[in-house]
Amino acid sequence: MTDEQQPDVRWAPMEPQPSNRGRIALIVALIVAGLVVVGVLLFFLLPRGESPEPGAGGSPSPSESMPGDPTDPPVTTAPEPVDPSIDTFRDQVGFWLEDAARGLDIAAANSGPDAVQVVETLQEDAQRLSDTLPPSSIATEWTDGVADYAQKLADLKTAASDGSDTTSAVDAARASLQVLSDLVAA
Repeated sequence: MTDEQQPDVRWAPMEPQPSNRGRIALIVALIVAGLVVVGVLLFFLLPRGESPEPGAGGSPSPSESMPGDPTDPPVTTAPEPVDPSIDTFRDQVGFWLEDAARGLDIAAANSGPDAVQVVETLQEDAQRLSDTLPPSSIATEWTDGVADYAQKLADLKTAASDGSDTTSAVDAARASLQVLSDLVAA
């Protein structure tokens, strides 16, 4: 063999493994605590007490109905709109009427496509005036006046589109607008 010395091999007892009893006890305690929490929650959250007991006929039976009798669907009617006061109505339409007067001034100062664009905006405002519910005391006059104003704006738009003189069309629209303003004036 070799001249080198070989270490002596001696058998020694192995060190004892640490005890896992503490860990096992902790895991078991946590499981038991979790089960207790679930039990308490079920106790408080599930309904208890009297439960309805089924009668003699445990399952529902179909009721007899007349096959020829259709049921009428319920009829619902929209509530009638509230008749606004003149003051309330004036507050609703006052801005559009003032804006229309300024718009007609701008349309009179411009021509061609610029005037047409202004008149289209005035026509949209006229539609808003038409859609606003007037008081019953002036309803007919208001509806007729707005229709007349819308027609005057259409004539003004045609004149501006054609490039012709818009003075008379602007004056007619102003007169029609003044009628509307007088209807809601205090």
